[in-house]
Amino acid sequence: MSKRQSAKYKLDRRMGENIWGRPNSPVNKRSYGPGQHGQRRKGKMSDFGLQLRAKQKLKGYYGDVTEKQFKRTYQEASRMKGDTSQNLIGLLERRLDMVVYRAKFAPTIFAARQLVSHGHIRVNGVKCNIASRRVNVSDVISLGSKAKEMALVIEAQSLAERDIPDYVAPDGTDKITFTRVPQLDEVPYPVTMEPNLVVEFYSR
Repeated sequence: MSKRQSAKYKLDRRMGENIWGRPNSPVNKRSYGPGQHGQRRKGKMSDFGLQLRAKQKLKGYYGDVTEKQFKRTYQEASRMKGDTSQNLIGLLERRLDMVVYRAKFAPTIFAARQLVSHGHIRVNGVKCNIASRRVNVSDVISLGSKAKEMALVIEAQSLAERDIPDYVAPDGTDKITFTRVPQLDEVPYPVTMEPNLVVEFYSR
């Protein structure tokens, strides 16, 4: 399991956006970047800078994904038929930790990853602790018996700040079915994501 190397909300400050749409994001109070030079006036960003920023924002949104994992996902998306940027989003949304997050089994993507790695998630009835596992269409994801009573899970299910998307079909409060691979416009990002710039960044 990869370890997060920096405070998660630093990404919000660096990008100047509330990446995960959380009410306690520091961006809501301080819209400038972190550090002693955070309030300096920003110059015009180059094309490379825009591409790098789009890549860092998308990679950061999906939690503890390493650069190596993210680049490998891009390379896989580029070998698939169709639009590479749409393929990239589809592969990222099929990660088990992301499906758990979309199902509102966890309040954050980081908590979803922890829930999976601690063995609280079942895929088609079988325990799985690999957060990066790809979920297939019609797979059933459910909570283990202990997880159903966890305060973290109960908190997540009561969150009003996000809804369960159409491609994740709930069956009660502890089970969902992954019905299809989503397109970019179906994914409920709180901010604008630009996977086309990510593709440009890697295909330079």
